[in-house]
Parts: sequence; structure tokens; C-alpha cells
Amino acid sequence: MLLDLSEEHKEHLAFLPKVDSAVVAEFGRIAVEFLRRGSNPKIYEGAARKLSVSSDTVQHGVEGLIYLLTESSKLMISELDFQDSVFILGFPEELNKLLLQLYLDNRKEIRTILSELAPDLPSYHSLEWRLDVQLASRSLRQQIKPSVTIKLHLNQNGDHNTQVLQTDPATLLHLVQQLEQALEEMKTNHCRRVVRNIKNPLGEME
Repeated sequence: MLLDLSEEHKEHLAFLPKVDSAVVAEFGRIAVEFLRRGSNPKIYEGAARKLSVSSDTVQHGVEGLIYLLTESSKLMISELDFQDSVFILGFPEELNKLLLQLYLDNRKEIRTILSELAPDLPSYHSLEWRLDVQLASRSLRQQIKPSVTIKLHLNQNGDHNTQVLQTDPATLLHLVQQLEQALEEMKTNHCRRVVRNIKNPLGEME
């Protein structure tokens, strides 16, 4: 699996061949540190003064590295796929090796950080539903207006909460079709691979 780098990300990473390998390694350290603690504009400004470039250039370089490392770590792409992903950038071989080492050294920690940052979303517990049909109103003596009321019971952080939703049958049918399509998509090899890596953030890619 190769990374899909946008033109913007490629442009940000294009700054890396213009600096020494020691600077790239330092940018990698800063990238991981920013994932832990958040970004610090003062670091961009200090690095920019040392390199005689704008702070935006440094920021874009670090952000490009952050994207490269986080996306690679999320997917736990293989060593070969990482090399192929950066090869298309046209970097010198020495820089490619340095980027690969940054990825190999930090991918497990990055996945741990990302898993801690992930929101704790509610999970399904049970569901109740009721079909109502309005046959008449003050303005219309004869009409058929069906509606479906759904009571959704959810669990989150050990707590139980309830959401009440109401819709018409046509919208509900469309929702069911979309969910069925999503379930079919989950059966594909790509989705299964992604789910395995989400459930096992510290594991190696199978």
C-alpha cells in the first residue's frame, strides 16, 4: 500500500533536500514532539532564523513530515511500501534512508499517540422503534402520513444514554441501503486490513 500524497504535501516536503540531514532528523524529532504536546510557533521561528528562511517554510516542512509519519504509521505500511512512497518525490537516496529510519524508529509511538487522541465514541446497546400513521388533520380530512420513531440506546464511558430520532419511511429506507453498502465495503480486504490495525495499534502489519 502506497501513500497518496497530495501536491500540497509534496510541496511542503520539497524543502527537506535543501537542508542537512541533521536538520531533517531534528525536524522529525520536532514532528513527534508536536504530536505529543501540540505545536509551538517559537520553535518554527528559532529554526527559521538558523536556516535563514521564513517560519512558514519551516512550519510547512515539519507539517509535511508529520503527515508523512502519521499516515504511514496509521496504515503500518511496510518498509518497502514506505520507500516506494517517498521514491516518487525524487529525493536523494541518503534522504530517503533517513526518512525511512525516522518512520521505523517512531511508528509505534506515533500509533500510541494517535490512539490516545482518538475520541471515545458511543457504542450501540439496543434499539426500539414505533410506526405512526397520521390519517387526518384539521386542514386535511384524508391523508396518510407515516413516520418512524426510533429510540436508540447507547453506551459511552460506562454511561448509558438515549437518543430519540424520527423520520419518514423513505428516508429510513435510504439510510438502511447506505448502511448495507457500508457493511459490504467492510468485507473488502482493504477495510479488514485497516480495522485490524485500528484494533491493534502496537502490532505489526500483517
